[in-house]
Amino acid sequence: MNSLTSFLFLLFAAIVHAISSSGDRLLVVLDDVAEKETYSKFLGDLESRGFQVNYETPKSEGLNLFHLGEKSYDHVLFLPTKSKGLGPNLTPNILLDFINANGNILLALSASQSAPTSIVSLLLELDIHLPSDRQGLVVDHFNYDQLSAEEKHDVLILPAPGPLRPGVKDFFSSDLPVGGVIAFPNGMGQTLGQSPLLTPILRAPSTAYSYNPKEQAESLDDVFAAGAQLSLVSAMQARNSARFTIIGSAELLSDKWFDAKVKKVGEKQEVSTVNREFAKRLAGWAFKEIGVLRVNWVEHHLNEVGQSNASNPKIYRIKNDVTYSISLSEYSWDKYTPFTVPESDDLQLEFSMLSPFHRLNLEPVISSDDSTTYSTSFKLPDQHGIFNFKVNYKRPFYNNIEEKNTVSVRHFAHDEWPRSFVISGAWPWITGIGATVTGWLGFCALWLYSKPAKSGESKKTQ
Repeated sequence: MNSLTSFLFLLFAAIVHAISSSGDRLLVVLDDVAEKETYSKFLGDLESRGFQVNYETPKSEGLNLFHLGEKSYDHVLFLPTKSKGLGPNLTPNILLDFINANGNILLALSASQSAPTSIVSLLLELDIHLPSDRQGLVVDHFNYDQLSAEEKHDVLILPAPGPLRPGVKDFFSSDLPVGGVIAFPNGMGQTLGQSPLLTPILRAPSTAYSYNPKEQAESLDDVFAAGAQLSLVSAMQARNSARFTIIGSAELLSDKWFDAKVKKVGEKQEVSTVNREFAKRLAGWAFKEIGVLRVNWVEHHLNEVGQSNASNPKIYRIKNDVTYSISLSEYSWDKYTPFTVPESDDLQLEFSMLSPFHRLNLEPVISSDDSTTYSTSFKLPDQHGIFNFKVNYKRPFYNNIEEKNTVSVRHFAHDEWPRSFVISGAWPWITGIGATVTGWLGFCALWLYSKPAKSGESKKTQ
């Protein structure tokens, strides 16, 4: 009986265990299925987290990202391939359609293999640029591994990336060992355009540069990019919150460099890389295991005494006192947790018509095991029309939140206006009216009751 109970419990846990907030169907595209042994640890970590991994080659006849208009996979992982093209089933248009259908893509490149033309065209659509010859090796003569790159200096030793800016959560180095380093071997750098959807995750050091290793010139006068111009790991989150991540070094994901021993030039002690933990966080973000926000519910209502406090009414009156609340959760690996806005950031509510009449900070008021409720109260403007309660929260590495609730704001009804004597500003006018009426009545009284002169008395006088 106990064995049966345990089996049912494990079966139930397997069914309800959430992998990714957007699905667990993962397609891995590589030259030969046998090459997956090179990345066995990385792919094994994905499978252990519950992803249903399917391996295909670019020219496979059964490879289709869509079936009957629906996605066949939720995520795609591209590993380096020797093919110049990816075939008719992985054209740039199909890949863009996959992103537009909320599909997520993780692309790994290598300096030893040219990027396929389909990938180059897709990157240009996303405003990401590779070297013109599709080959570019990143080297650094001051931050390389002495053990494996004594001559070529093509294995960069880099610190784990921290928060990119105030208010942005540290997704890629949190909980990593203090002083941990990342080995970036045989990598290809990218340059990013001005699109606000692009964010660099790992930049090259100021002493690094990218060049074509096939050029055997003694001096390099024209390099592709150098220093912070080079992005080694980049991310693009579309407006529909689909994610595209590009890693310049596929070798970073290989078994060889997971927990490998490296020694940075100028240092005496060997240290272990944190490539495995860094790769886990990269894949976790790319496949929506972290950094996913969910709106649980939205509520707005009157908070005036003696008024109906029904939730989410369609009509308000000008100068009403109202309260707006929104409940948010953050998906972290396998469960939803309360979402906490960083101290240096704000979650704001806009009450707008064509432009905002109010822009207010939402403050946390209630927190539970899996959500946080943010709320604010304010007085509606003295303007009738169609208004929107709008929360528009867009931050790097979080999916976009756009919540809009439309309401009507009317004038006072004929029986809702206050009496004039209640308004202190009307007292001078009321006093003037009272004085005028009093004076008129007094004049009428004097005129009616004044005794006129008699006609006989006037004749005698004459």
